[in-house]
Amino acid sequence: MPTSPHLSPTARSTLTRKPGRAETDRAELGAVLDAGLICHLALVSGDSPLCVPTGYGRDGDTLYLHGSTGSGNVRTAARGVDICVTVTILDGIVYARSLNNHSMNYRCAVVHGRSRAVTDDVERDHALRVISEHLTPGSWDYARTPDSKELAGVAVLALDLTETSVKIRGGDPSEQPADADRDDVWAGVIDVRTVLGPPRPATYVPADLPVPPHIAERPSPR
Repeated sequence: MPTSPHLSPTARSTLTRKPGRAETDRAELGAVLDAGLICHLALVSGDSPLCVPTGYGRDGDTLYLHGSTGSGNVRTAARGVDICVTVTILDGIVYARSLNNHSMNYRCAVVHGRSRAVTDDVERDHALRVISEHLTPGSWDYARTPDSKELAGVAVLALDLTETSVKIRGGDPSEQPADADRDDVWAGVIDVRTVLGPPRPATYVPADLPVPPHIAERPSPR
């Protein structure tokens, strides 16, 4: 398990494109993972590459993922094959004076490793709580927790945050000398943000039932 406050690059996690955008502070890794909501899990199953979105949650230096026990990619990942998990947050669309310098502002974390199946009941309950509280804060102590039949259909994976990289781009568009005098072409950034809308009650919820504070007061991700 990681003990250093800094990321330790490996051959797989070392940036080869725009290495100056790499962040080496482990706190930046946690910040990106905590700000994201969906990760993409990539692996090779049989002879075919797969990349699927899934929910996740972080507890310190462990990333927890979950899925159906009937999912082929989850069963493959549980066997200890190499996987790659990516979380990307788009922060802006970057317009430059040349099309070649158009870009995006983003925060991205990539995790390599071999996950393990979480089979211990105590850790599995903890992992599901971590995932639930990441995606829907406050729900674990408010809604009904899974019963034994529901738990039987859920697989949980744990992935150590040992082999990781973080890449971040922010700020203005880059500019080439050939475009420096192009005062007739606009350049700048359109910010992109994930904004949570007002809660919409389900049709079967009584009209006079108030929205609980953990939902009504939930802030939008940053």
